[in-house]
Amino acid sequence: MRHPVQHPARLVPLAFLIAIFVGTALLMLPLSRSGPEGAPFLAALFTATSAVCVTGLIVQDTPTYWSVFGQGVILILFQVGGFGIMTSATLLGLLVTRRLKLSSRLVAQAETKSLTLGDVTGILRLILIVTVTVELLTAILLTLRLRYSYGNPWDEALWNGLFQAVSAFNNAGFSTYSDSLSGFATDPAVLAPIMAAVVIGGLGFPVLFELRKGVLKPARWSIHTKITLIGTAFLLVLGVIAVTAYEWTNPATLGVFDWPEKLLNAASHSVMTRTAGFNSIDVGSMRIETLTVSYALMLIGGGSAGTAGGIKVTTFFLLGFVVWAEIRGQNDATAFNRRIGTHVQRQALTVVLLAVGMITAGVLILLSVTSFPLQDVVFEVVSAFATVGLSTGITGELPAAGQLVIIVLMFVGRVGTITLASALALQERYVLYRYPEERPIVG
Repeated sequence: MRHPVQHPARLVPLAFLIAIFVGTALLMLPLSRSGPEGAPFLAALFTATSAVCVTGLIVQDTPTYWSVFGQGVILILFQVGGFGIMTSATLLGLLVTRRLKLSSRLVAQAETKSLTLGDVTGILRLILIVTVTVELLTAILLTLRLRYSYGNPWDEALWNGLFQAVSAFNNAGFSTYSDSLSGFATDPAVLAPIMAAVVIGGLGFPVLFELRKGVLKPARWSIHTKITLIGTAFLLVLGVIAVTAYEWTNPATLGVFDWPEKLLNAASHSVMTRTAGFNSIDVGSMRIETLTVSYALMLIGGGSAGTAGGIKVTTFFLLGFVVWAEIRGQNDATAFNRRIGTHVQRQALTVVLLAVGMITAGVLILLSVTSFPLQDVVFEVVSAFATVGLSTGITGELPAAGQLVIIVLMFVGRVGTITLASALALQERYVLYRYPEERPIVG
């Protein structure tokens, strides 16, 4: 019998916790900080959690507070966190042994959400290939742009380009610039590669794996791939339209730009709310309508088993199909001529309800320990839980209790509500009987 700790649902949260505490210890070293002493425990813990959980919220300015060594530690943490801790370990084993044991396949399957055990090895190889390719290409484009258009020395351009590239693909949101991407708000040659890396990383590796086998054969795509791609495109366009409409004349955001630059920055914000965390315009100066749209986009997030967070695109749209079927009085919820299983429907409902519960609890606690406006608190909590990293500017001003709340939300958001709930369950029970059915009144 497998030991309880060896169960994949328990291994994944445990591995993330270990990575967070290792990262915290490294960031507390004097070598990691620009100042004379090491970082305090809470600042190091917050930063390590944000990095491993690929969130990007910070309580200390990354380029000025942390040394190059500390920034390197942060980069490694969000690279490993973006891969997935167990995926990284399993991938390393695959590279060393060139084959996977069944136990390793089960663990990797749990984290990559592979549909079958036969997909695991292929997806792991694809993770490595896509990650290296996208990050390297993005880093080259950014490095050349920083060198020849901004006059950065080669070493500085290379480091900044690489850091932003890895952070973008992993949807981490960390930046070596104090104002994130605001200094490049009018430069599509910088924003476009970063946005592309964010979207590719946020699609999810199962989708990329399927596209590799049949990118020009949409009729053969699985329902998961169809929902992810169509849903992602729909949400990105919706975000651009909403941000453009509400911020067009706002002098603190899009109002200062010409119309091409307005569209560029609206597109950038729409992409970044998909859990990337970079910002090219001031989020704290956005109108409440734009923040409200951002709440929804951040909560939905990106694709499953990728570097993005949130409840996931498939979860949101699957529930939409369920609601539509109920409205029409249909017995089965269907999508693209396929029936959605009852188990999947229950899983989607569980994810959403647990997410709403965590966000509600987080908002109430932060309102109790701070005096920030409701819209700022809600934005911060949703951003943390969905591992987005965008902020209206209150993160660094949170008290210790508030920072601990954000740390918990980032961890739960990255590990996953169902995974964490399964890990905390004391035992699994298989009931061999069913109770009589009764129909309570709904609505």
